[in-house]
Amino acid sequence: MSTMNFSVPEKVKEEFNACFAGENKSAIVTRLLKEAIEARNVQEQRSKAMDVILELRKNAPVITDAEIYRIRQELRE
Repeated sequence: MSTMNFSVPEKVKEEFNACFAGENKSAIVTRLLKEAIEARNVQEQRSKAMDVILELRKNAPVITDAEIYRIRQELRE
């Protein structure tokens, strides 16, 4: 196992210790770090997907609301 040192405001430390009293704080911090890593990875995937979508939209045909409405009506028939 590795050791990491963080500086946090005293108030946050007090609240963390009170909230998780009697629990394995290392395990809790490890879980929170994993969640933060996963959240960052998901955000990066979303950002890449959005870039792809925006690039595809540059070449997509322009369709008016009226055309969309007409096509939807045809598909419903």
